[in-house]
Amino acid sequence: MIRFLVVCIVVVGFLILSIPILFIEWLIGLAFPRVKDMTSLRLVQGVFRLCIRVAGIDATVIGHEKVPTDQPVLYIGNHRSFFDILLTYVQCPGRTGYVAKKEMLKIPLLSNWMKYLHCLFLDRDNIKEGLKTILAGVDEVKKGISVCIFPEGTRNKGKDELELLPFHEGSFKIATKSGCPIIPIALNNTSAIFEDQFPRIKARKVVIEYGDPIYPSQLSKEDKKFLGEYCRKLIAEMLEKNKKEYGV
Repeated sequence: MIRFLVVCIVVVGFLILSIPILFIEWLIGLAFPRVKDMTSLRLVQGVFRLCIRVAGIDATVIGHEKVPTDQPVLYIGNHRSFFDILLTYVQCPGRTGYVAKKEMLKIPLLSNWMKYLHCLFLDRDNIKEGLKTILAGVDEVKKGISVCIFPEGTRNKGKDELELLPFHEGSFKIATKSGCPIIPIALNNTSAIFEDQFPRIKARKVVIEYGDPIYPSQLSKEDKKFLGEYCRKLIAEMLEKNKKEYGV
């Protein structure tokens, strides 16, 4: 429970103490929006790194050098833990917004920081509003901002992490309509950090692998048509490989 309490103190403490920083960042954004984006990004990444250290997570990162740094991308990955966001966000080289459930808008201060970081809020129960969110993601990519989405649509609570939920095909429109590459991410053993023994946080070894960039325009007609399933199989293969190789 000690790790859980310390992580909570770090997060809540940051949100409270950062109230004046939010105002300063807003002022910076009026004249220098890109500077504001980058300072907000690095600040939040620093807080996330502290949370990861407090949680005692030993993360092995594979293939991060494959992520393009000269253009925005669409990150997609499997999703089993709240820590998936922290573990992947600290790896983002540039401005990146995550697609989150709309309920996050109700959380004061946290939602303000998420907006500063170009996060998008998805209504999972409204198809029309969901499409608007995806199109907003396309606009973000066209502005040079990467987007990360977990195409399973929710946290996978199944016992076997190799059994992925279906990937929502609509998520991939962000890439097909913007022309950006897709970066698949496989996250092994992240639910063991917190969800498997809620509310305790335990020090665990996790593996995060970044796959080769996927350019939809270069795929076969069949793979383009079922892009979600194509990416799902790639991530499943990475998960299985890393489970055998690293024992997690």
